[in-house]
Amino acid sequence: MFASPSSHLTRVLLLSLALCAPRLAGGAEEEKKPETLVTVSVTSVVRATVHATVTAYGTVETAPAAGASRTAGGARLAASASGLVVAVAATEGQRVEKGAVLVQLDARAADAAVTRAQAGLTAALQARTRQTRLLAAEGTSERAVQEAEEKLAAARAELSVAQLQQSQLAVRAPLGGIVARLTVKPGEWLDAGKDVAEIIDPDRLVVTVQVPSTEARAVQAGQTAAIYGRLGATEKPLTTGTVQFVSPVVLAANDTVLTRLALPQASGVRPGQFVAARIVTEERADRLVVPAESISTDAEGHSTIAIVEGDLARQKPVQVGLHEGALVEISGEGVGEGAKVVTVGAYGLPKETKVRVLAPATEAGK
Repeated sequence: MFASPSSHLTRVLLLSLALCAPRLAGGAEEEKKPETLVTVSVTSVVRATVHATVTAYGTVETAPAAGASRTAGGARLAASASGLVVAVAATEGQRVEKGAVLVQLDARAADAAVTRAQAGLTAALQARTRQTRLLAAEGTSERAVQEAEEKLAAARAELSVAQLQQSQLAVRAPLGGIVARLTVKPGEWLDAGKDVAEIIDPDRLVVTVQVPSTEARAVQAGQTAAIYGRLGATEKPLTTGTVQFVSPVVLAANDTVLTRLALPQASGVRPGQFVAARIVTEERADRLVVPAESISTDAEGHSTIAIVEGDLARQKPVQVGLHEGALVEISGEGVGEGAKVVTVGAYGLPKETKVRVLAPATEAGK
């Protein structure tokens, strides 16, 4: 017995509907997109003082002379006369006072010359006195008195020359400080002009740095600088300095400008030490700042931050200012102190998205 054509067609239609039903259901599910939820860390927008700095590298040196009110911080001593070294009265590393004898040359001939000149001066003084008394008693002439005066003046000049020659045989410290170097020993012959010693004043030191010429315009006398043994995220400054001198000349060899930083007394650094300096060229107080990792900048240079309000993070355009360490100065409409800004997870966030904020470490451990 055969089924009718109409019943067969009905069965085909029912089978087709059954096969299409799962596809229709799947299409409905595909149209319903799942909601995005991004896990982020946040911090607050805060106000702080930020600084613009110029970084330069250089060496600790003794301070050069800077006028009558300031003594040189170091000196290299040379012999003023030739002679045999009979005594070296100091050692390297020893602290000496200004005027102390460091090296003594054989002065026997010079001492004898001074003794003769002193005797000649004594005789000339006596002769002048005698002639003056005789003139008062009309026992001599004006010419004789004048000759006595001339001999007295010559004796005084002779003694001055002898004493000068005697003094040149003793090398003295021109300033108080520490003997950094001695180049002679007793028994050696010393020629005039030869280096004898070097003295430094550890309380009068400077740092001479090379500032890139492109940044030198911002550096001016009186600005402060932090001095580091090396630069690092956790490195603390050894001391601070003050810009004392900025050269008007650019060194062609390395395109830098020589800059000198004055150091305070007892700075804790040593001559010859290589250091880094961060010179503060600008200070901006009471500025909004965020961590650098919270700022996203596109290829065209537009910067944004993601502000969290409730369970939503919304992008806000900002203008970026000074960078100092891990913080960056920002400004922008709708951005204020205390706002919650995304740090970890900020990169790649859409303009608006739901977020789940991670609790700070201190809270997570509760």
